[in-house]
Amino acid sequence: MRSLRTGLSLAAVAGSLALLFTAPAAPAADTPLRDLAAAKGKVIGTAVTGSKLTGTYGDLAGAQFNSLTPGNAMKWGTVEPTQGSFDWTEADQIVAFAQAHDQQVRGHTLVWHNQNPNWLTNGSWTSAQLGSLLQNHITTEVSRYKGRITAWDVVNEPFNEDGTYRSTIWYNGLGADYIANALTWAHAADPAAKLYINDYNVEGVNAKSTALYNLVKDLKGRGVPIDGVGLQAHLIVGQVPATLQQNIQRFADLGVDVAVTELDVRMALPADSAKLAQQAADFKSVVAACVAVTRCAGVTVWGFADSDSWVPGTFPGYGAATPYDDNYAPKPAYYAIVEALGGTTTTPPPSGACSATYSVQSQWNTGFTGQVTVSCSGASLSSWTANWTFGAGQRITQAWNATCTQSGSSVSCANASYNGSVPDGGSVTFGFNGSWSGSNPVPTVTLG
Repeated sequence: MRSLRTGLSLAAVAGSLALLFTAPAAPAADTPLRDLAAAKGKVIGTAVTGSKLTGTYGDLAGAQFNSLTPGNAMKWGTVEPTQGSFDWTEADQIVAFAQAHDQQVRGHTLVWHNQNPNWLTNGSWTSAQLGSLLQNHITTEVSRYKGRITAWDVVNEPFNEDGTYRSTIWYNGLGADYIANALTWAHAADPAAKLYINDYNVEGVNAKSTALYNLVKDLKGRGVPIDGVGLQAHLIVGQVPATLQQNIQRFADLGVDVAVTELDVRMALPADSAKLAQQAADFKSVVAACVAVTRCAGVTVWGFADSDSWVPGTFPGYGAATPYDDNYAPKPAYYAIVEALGGTTTTPPPSGACSATYSVQSQWNTGFTGQVTVSCSGASLSSWTANWTFGAGQRITQAWNATCTQSGSSVSCANASYNGSVPDGGSVTFGFNGSWSGSNPVPTVTLG
């Protein structure tokens, strides 16, 4: 921009200005998810990686959730990679973190066909040997954490989609009663822990969930210790089963608890506002279904941030499956969970739907008048804050239609009591006087 010292006239200049849109008393700041869930008598949990439990990741994991599930740290291949040689490092770290943050731990998982150590899967075992190995593994792990694990996913994914038993090292070597035996051994090691069978694609009423239902009914009838079923809920946007709540209720009617254990809702990338809105509706419907059934213990999300999700590596072209984005900012799905748990919130507008433009209206030897216009298209606002950084020592001396504060070169202007509302397709304007010397460049665009 030319200085008036040149004697040349100054044309108006305008630039884009990033806005920080705020929602008064937003639950993200005032009411953590864990407190909303506790008020409903529910658990809200997340799967975690032990090494990441620091910084923002650790802060959110501790503040927002009242239950943690080790994503991989308690699986057989992790804890006993070599026969007789155990590594509890990450599992211990997660349990210690949970205890420090007054959280439950959901143990995951004792008996599965995946992520087993090579020495186990490549061995040649008699039925008696295999049964002994399984009993020793369950007893060792459950005993180690006795009194510190609220619930265990004892048996994971025992069924095929048609409701038949999955062909695994356990079913093939021990028969269907490996499930009853595993539950019995786990109960003996920690009688206070809740014991679950956990599977995917059993969220709605279908052949697979009916097979699980019949198994639980049979186990209950035989006196086998079974406390609950886990519905993993790895879902796709727009595909929450219509019979989800009905299915939760029918298991509850058997006299067992139900938990949604691994919830995520993936979408074809790239994400957009429509997909994110549908995802929010899906998270809300799942959590609401759990809230509606007394014996639904709660919901665990399988990783809370997109940067920590398993989805992109497993389902190419899909992602954005969790309530927080890659940078740990809450997505519409987060606010939907808040609402399903009985909280209230104003969801931030879609990215880019609202914007602000900065312009210099006039200037003279020592001062200038500036103006900012806040406008929306595709969203609306109930409040707003505009932030920018001056690049040449400018100072605001007076403002109108906004409350402006300046610290060094950083400026923040919040709406007045009468102009916080910006309708879809509408705009509001505020202005200010400022001082300058030498030059008066348009502020650099930053996020507030």
